[in-house]
Amino acid sequence: MSCDDNKSSDAAKEASTISIRLVDAPGDYEAVNVEIIDVMIKMDDDNDDDNGWLSLEANNETVNLLDFTGGFSKVLVERFPIPAGTLSQMRLVLGDGNTIVIEGENNESEAFDLKTPSAQQSGLKLKVNTLIEEGFTYDFVLDFDVEKSIVHAGNSGNIILKPVLYVSAEASSGIIKGSVSPNNVSSIVSVLIDDKGTPEIEDDFVITAYTDEVTGAFALWGVPAGTYEVIAMPIDEESDYAYGSAIDVLVTNGETTTITDPIELMLKPGKISGTVSGLDNGIVATVSINDDASTSIETNASGEYIIEGVAPNDYTVTIGAIGYVAQEFLITLEPAEEEIVNTTLVLE
Repeated sequence: MSCDDNKSSDAAKEASTISIRLVDAPGDYEAVNVEIIDVMIKMDDDNDDDNGWLSLEANNETVNLLDFTGGFSKVLVERFPIPAGTLSQMRLVLGDGNTIVIEGENNESEAFDLKTPSAQQSGLKLKVNTLIEEGFTYDFVLDFDVEKSIVHAGNSGNIILKPVLYVSAEASSGIIKGSVSPNNVSSIVSVLIDDKGTPEIEDDFVITAYTDEVTGAFALWGVPAGTYEVIAMPIDEESDYAYGSAIDVLVTNGETTTITDPIELMLKPGKISGTVSGLDNGIVATVSINDDASTSIETNASGEYIIEGVAPNDYTVTIGAIGYVAQEFLITLEPAEEEIVNTTLVLE
């Protein structure tokens, strides 16, 4: 088979296009509404002045950033033609119609204006430095970090919006998708990025996402190629669950990695403690439980003991000492509970 040289030549001269989606690193608010005016780029120009910016003609609209977690994203620009060259910078231009909704007293929601400093009104400039070639489509993700972007301004009572965003090209990063079980436990999922592969942690950052309230699904966008541990934590600190993780999650640039099995949240461990009385001086008792590890410890000189990190379950606690009658106790250990089992041993 052969191809038409003219058609091949025409295809090679097609304009490159750009698509941009918005996602959100979660924040502890009811809603964060921002007015998006435009997305702009600067080609072949690293200067910080206001010259040379090209509009990508994004829709002027107000969106709630917290809608774009759990695998959801907002398309800001779709296949807009741009010239070949180096895409040096990008900026998200916001209006002044920004508000935040916070849960106040008596669980009532209250809306506040988000003040935008004048230095931010022209849009936060992001360094991109990506080579754009003719005939290709380039997909970028803007990750709006709500938690870091909201500033409560001391005595004035003002709430200020200082946007903190990260930009990544899907071709030079990947996506991790999966779900968390139980799916009705609202959780935050995160992955730690060692930004420069150095021992220092100052250049590291964390990519996070909320799980979907119904399905437990999540998506972590803009993850550089590498192997990661993905950690899920319940949002409610009073939850019976602690955390769950998936290890050795391999991310390839330009691809979506799906974690096949749900990340299982572990119930918070409890502990079993108590005091054993009736022992002659110098004699210690042995306390054991019928867990998977057949855990067994000795009391101290005062007859006290504690077994920590015990998974919630039903257990038989056996307490005995040489020359004394052993005793058994049936207990049910609840999440984060301390079950106290005291006893007095008698001679055989």
